[in-house]
Order: sequence, then structure tokens, then C-alpha cells
Amino acid sequence: MSAPPQPLRLGIAGLGTVGTGLIQILTGYGEVFAERCGRPVVISAVSARNKARERGIDLKPYRWEADPAALATAKDVDVVVELMGGEDDPAYALVKRALKVGKPVVTANKALLSKHGIELAKIAETTGAQLNFEAAVAGGIPIIKAIRESLVANRLTRIYGILNGTCNFILTEMGATGRAFEEVLKEAQVLGYAEADPTFDVGGIDTAHKLSLLASLAFGTRVDLAGVHVEGIEHVTGEDIAYAGELGYRIKLLGIASQSDQGTLQRVHPAMVRVGTPIARIDGVTNAVMLDGDRIGELAFEGPGAGAGATASSVAADIADIARGGRSLPFIVPEAKLKPVQRAPMAGHIGMYYVRFRLMDRAGVMAALTAVLAHHEVSIESIIQRGRAPGEAVSVVLTTHECTEATMQAALAEIDGLPTVMGKSNFIRIETF
Repeated sequence: MSAPPQPLRLGIAGLGTVGTGLIQILTGYGEVFAERCGRPVVISAVSARNKARERGIDLKPYRWEADPAALATAKDVDVVVELMGGEDDPAYALVKRALKVGKPVVTANKALLSKHGIELAKIAETTGAQLNFEAAVAGGIPIIKAIRESLVANRLTRIYGILNGTCNFILTEMGATGRAFEEVLKEAQVLGYAEADPTFDVGGIDTAHKLSLLASLAFGTRVDLAGVHVEGIEHVTGEDIAYAGELGYRIKLLGIASQSDQGTLQRVHPAMVRVGTPIARIDGVTNAVMLDGDRIGELAFEGPGAGAGATASSVAADIADIARGGRSLPFIVPEAKLKPVQRAPMAGHIGMYYVRFRLMDRAGVMAALTAVLAHHEVSIESIIQRGRAPGEAVSVVLTTHECTEATMQAALAEIDGLPTVMGKSNFIRIETF
């Protein structure tokens, strides 16, 4: 009779929402999880910033490690689970050290991977250690596993989606209630959907981290965070959301990566999407990822993008792969074969635009505005202007037919300089999926 399989011993660094969620999974579903993994999975040691913090779970069964980097060489740890976050130390030191000694790593850290992912992949390949990061993108949606495994027979040309639940919640609530951005942001913070400092979320940086990883996996290129065009949702107003609805659109913060003859274009920004399209109906903290493949066509993935249960579920799936002996390269192809990114210029992007101006209500103002657009060969699709307020500022909204980003920006710069235009115009790109 063969000996029972040895347990897979984990060292968990980071005991926030995801870390505690993972412990709850492993303690609550331990037997079922072990059956599905083919061997028991146990926690040997844990580490976090504050040992005394109340987390709602019992940590006494686990050895406490004051220095998370020590988990990398601990004899009672087979797999390091890094859930601390942050692009540099201590997360970077821990992951790098573990991979260098050949110890598998599971992480949910998109900031770390978008900055150091290629370097860490090279180390992992050299030592034969696994580097799994399903939970780094889109929470509970198994998008990385799908690209790594199920879609390897496809040439992917575009990947886009809603990758940040905080922004999607804010835009959804603004549309449903008519409340201002600042008020809904405060609610998101109270509900735990937004951090005390929400800059990474509302500024689009979190989405950019995730998009850069997806683009690398999808296109076989090196991670290029610096090449992502990034805009947040801070300038989106309730007025814009109302006009969008009237025009048949909803506003979403999207991450979009596409390939063309010009190269790879990665962009994060608010976008108007037509009501009735799959991406338009994604509300609240839900995430969605859409893929275009030459064999499979378009695929849509939808699910919870954050939270203890969803993200910890993806972490557990990565652990299960290691427990079963599964092996895959971090970015699908060997690090040395990842192609440098040929960046397509944002200025060359072709699309439609929504623009809202504040104009003085005087005779000839609209003629001056349309003359500038005509000079730049920007064709108007529709105009909305309501009411009269002679001598005062009024809102005027227009949408354009397709033109290049460079053309649109040049036209807006000239319009914003007109003496009858009050403040900077607000524009949002229109996406036709």
C-alpha cells in the first residue's frame, strides 16, 4: 500500500481581506479542498504587519513569522502565498527570494507583477519554481487561466473590460441616484469598496496594472505598464451621465488593449458604451473581461472583481494547481521569447467622441465653435442645447463621427481658447463594441 500523500504546507504573508478569506476557505473546506487537490493543504506559518490586529480568525494554530521574507527559506513552508500588496519591498523581497530558492509562489499582487513581473518570471524559469497570479486580475474571474490554457490555440487581437469594481460602483450609483462623484466615493469608502486613499482606483492606475498583465499574456509581449495611456473618472459628472443616457449610452471606466499594424495600444479611460451591449449592463462592483480570438471569436467573462471570497477563491485555485503538480510558465511563453512592445500612438486612435462645453449664450458662439471643428475636419453627429440664458454660460453637448485622437485634441485645444468658452471642455471617448 502506498504512503498517503504529504501535505502541501503554506506560508501566508498578508492577512488583510484576501489573506483572512483564504484561511477561512482552507479551514472551512479543508477536506473537500484536499480531495480536489489530491493531497492535504495546510498552513504552517503566517506573517503580517500587525500581529495584534483583530481579524476575526484564530491564528494560534500557525507559527507567526515577524519577517515575511523568512517564509521564503522556512523549512516548514512549501509554497509562499504573497498577499501583502505593493510594488516593492517587502512583497518584492519575499517573492524574489522564494523563487530564487525554487519555492513556488502564489500572489494577488498586480502592482508588483506589472513592475517586476518579467524579472520574476525569468527567475522562476531558471529555478523551475511556479509563479501563479490568477487573483491579480479581475478577482474571482479565471481570466488568466483561460488565456494560459484554454485559448492557447487562438491569436488574440483585443482584450477589454471593466477591471476595477470601485469605479464601476461609483459610476453605477451616480447614474442610478444622480448623486455627485465625491458623495458616492465617500459611500464606497464606508462600504469598503474604496481605500482611504482612492487614487489608484479612481485615477485608473489599478486598471492599468491589470491591463498591462492581460496584454502581455494575450499578445506574448513584455509587460509595458509605462505604455498604458491612463485617465481616471474624476472628471465624469452627473451631467455627463445624464446626457449619456439621453444619447443611448452608459459611462464605464474601461481598460482596452488591442493590436494593429501600428503596434499595441493600451488605454484606460472613461468610455461611453451603447446601452444593450454586454459591457454596458455590468453594474456595481462586478468586473467583466472580453476577448477577441481568431478561432473562438468573442468571449465574455463576468463576475466579482474583488472581495474576500472571490479573490481568495482564485488564490486557492492557484494553490490547487501546485498541489496537483501542474506546471506552466508565468507568461505562457519563455521570458526570453516575450516580444518587446511596439507601442501604437494614442494620437493615432480613431473613434467617436462626446464633448460637453460651457458656452456664453450669445449670438454667433455656436458658429465659432462649429467653424473650428470644420477647420479640423471633425464632423458633428449630434448637438444638444437646451434653454436660453442670454449673457450667461450654458451647456452644449455634441457627439462626433470618427476622427483621430490627435485631430480631436487639436480642435478642443483651439475651442477651449475661445473667449466665449467657459473653462475646459469635458470629452469622453465613445466605444463601439
